[in-house]
Amino acid sequence: MATQHAPRPELDLVAGARPNFMKIAPIIRALERRASGLGWRLIHTGQHYDREMSGVFFEELGIPAPDLALDVGSGSHAEQTAKVMVAFERACLERRPAAVVVVGDVNSTLAAALVAKKLGIPVAHVEAGLRSRDWSMPEEVNRVATDAIADHLFVTERSGVDNLRAEGKPPGSIHFVGHVMIDNLFFQLGQLERADRTGWVSTHFKREYPRYGVATLHRPANVDDPATLSRLLGALGEIAKDLPLLFPVHPRTRRNLEALGIALHPAIQLAPPLAYMDFLNLWKDAALVLTDSGGLQEETTALGVPCLTLRDNTERPITLTQGTNVLVGTDHAAIMREARRALAGGTRPGACPELWDGRAAERIVDILAERLS
Repeated sequence: MATQHAPRPELDLVAGARPNFMKIAPIIRALERRASGLGWRLIHTGQHYDREMSGVFFEELGIPAPDLALDVGSGSHAEQTAKVMVAFERACLERRPAAVVVVGDVNSTLAAALVAKKLGIPVAHVEAGLRSRDWSMPEEVNRVATDAIADHLFVTERSGVDNLRAEGKPPGSIHFVGHVMIDNLFFQLGQLERADRTGWVSTHFKREYPRYGVATLHRPANVDDPATLSRLLGALGEIAKDLPLLFPVHPRTRRNLEALGIALHPAIQLAPPLAYMDFLNLWKDAALVLTDSGGLQEETTALGVPCLTLRDNTERPITLTQGTNVLVGTDHAAIMREARRALAGGTRPGACPELWDGRAAERIVDILAERLS
């Protein structure tokens, strides 16, 4: 009589926006590289539609295009969450996975986790445990709620372990593995060495300005309030007198700039949002990065690039205690003081945090294989 083999466990890997794919991609590469016994399918919720989400984008990441697109589109937080839940529940019922893997803190993360949990499907949250304790941020709500129901919590830094333990999560569910975003950063650096950079925005800008800075602004608290936005742009203009800045402008920020009619310093060059490789080619060699992005705080820390975070809090404290990041808020004087210090070489050199070694995805795959097989 032939031996009956159990079907291999299948993972649903859920992503809702470009940064999510950059966190999922190392997991897919690790699944394909390791004899884990796990199958998978990639699901794009369509929370953020991006015209540049083409075949080339996935080729750069070293992964195939999504197996399933839910096409939920834009809407309010409630609308997006509800649309993802309805569409993803249908997908789970048609082909029930052994576990659902969600990453980050977007609406799709929470929506997919809720669906899986209510269907009795284990939930794995990658980038768990991060806390800003700023409840005005929708991302904080998504992070905390997802962690509350997740079965496997994959943590990027030790503060995340402390946060989850304080919230009463079972110790056996918490796994300090490092950071998949840094896995992807190292992978993309290798790709960058072989890329044709001739037509990139970053290439032309770097050729014109050997020493330069980079600015990004997109958080509603910074760009929707006219007084805050004007204050931040005033500081950027003053910095630009000594350091030319390239400012890839988020669509939300551009709309507000146009509505307010703010005149920028001529040394601030505006650009459309850049593809990942073009943007990496830009900021990796910058003298200074000024941003309100969460991921960029971590990536600059990994490569030792000075970074000023234009927020009053951060859910990534390792970038402050070990990395090259300085929290300056939106105060003009604080921004200028720290910018001058950084440009004078006065910032600490920083160190790449523990387990940010490019192997976080391998650890995640090994743990999931052990728990699900």
